[in-house]
Amino acid sequence: MESDTAPSVGRALDLGCGTGTNALYLARKGWQVVGVDYSNTAIEAASEKLDGEGISGVSFHRADVTRLGRTVIEGPFDFILDIGCFHGVGRMRRASYAEGVAGLAAPGAVLMIFAWGPEAHLPWRHPTRERGIRKLFAGTFELVRIELGKEPRGAAWFTLKRKAGIP
Repeated sequence: MESDTAPSVGRALDLGCGTGTNALYLARKGWQVVGVDYSNTAIEAASEKLDGEGISGVSFHRADVTRLGRTVIEGPFDFILDIGCFHGVGRMRRASYAEGVAGLAAPGAVLMIFAWGPEAHLPWRHPTRERGIRKLFAGTFELVRIELGKEPRGAAWFTLKRKAGIP
């Protein structure tokens, strides 16, 4: 999660936050964090972890990442993290995902997506390719780096930066 392109502190959005591990990590580093997951079970577990840690500046919400514009979540966010959520979004809903993320990202915000590529044949996962990321986010984000995974094979980190001056 450490990146030389990401700001060192600010507001962060953790998409597909699961049980809140990464959101809590960011909060310990000084970030104000909002975690989002579709699973009630995950959000309940994240909230229990939060209560046990006594960390402030973190909130968890049940929401669909392809409908972020219809939630109580308000931007802007300086850093948006997606570890393993994007590749679970169907191709027909990815544009809604990108639109929602763009609507919550501050100018210059960093978006980091960890996703499985076409080499990973996993059920319920939709391959993520550089060409698709570039096309999907072209209007509002610039792809600044790709780090291909060695282990697990077929995975990659896509780091994007929100363009300034784009509404």
